[in-house]
Amino acid sequence: MALSTLDPRTALVAVDLQNGIVAMPTRPYPGPDVVSRTAELAGAFRAHGLPVVLVRVSFAPDGADAVPGRTERGPRGLAFPEGWDAIVDELSGHPGDIRVTKHNWSAFHGTGLDVQLRRRGVTQIVLTGIATSIGVESTARDAYAHGYHVTLATDAMADADGEAHANSVERIFPRLGETGTTAEIVELLARSRP
Repeated sequence: MALSTLDPRTALVAVDLQNGIVAMPTRPYPGPDVVSRTAELAGAFRAHGLPVVLVRVSFAPDGADAVPGRTERGPRGLAFPEGWDAIVDELSGHPGDIRVTKHNWSAFHGTGLDVQLRRRGVTQIVLTGIATSIGVESTARDAYAHGYHVTLATDAMADADGEAHANSVERIFPRLGETGTTAEIVELLARSRP
């Protein structure tokens, strides 16, 4: 399905574009490319007076607020370098942006994101971020379940696992919303605004 429309109150939600995550190797696009495309989208959203949400994942130094569940991969060490959870410079520095800190995969779970969006009358979100199959997909699933229209900027997201990225983009996202490139979304935004 091609992009059809952007609601009058659409927000950009950028997931986990922070120093420690953007620095990791990703596919099919390197982190700096994802950041650059997200910055282009953020500039367009800000120019039209639409909300930009910057989501980061972070944990207490002792890991007390980390997800406790057992997994087949075993426990993760939570030793992170100083500043790993800071939003990248290319996206930070805009006081009107909404900032959300999460402790789970989804930007909706255990945060005030839904309240922040609803109070601003937002009915649709455009998603970008790293990792496609984890933070972005989890957020897209929850956005859909919360009744938001979901658009996914497929060239403004990447994953450590190229196959996982492709699975999300090709199989999961078409069931949750509409997909498009950064250029297509920016063009649709310009066409749909006075």
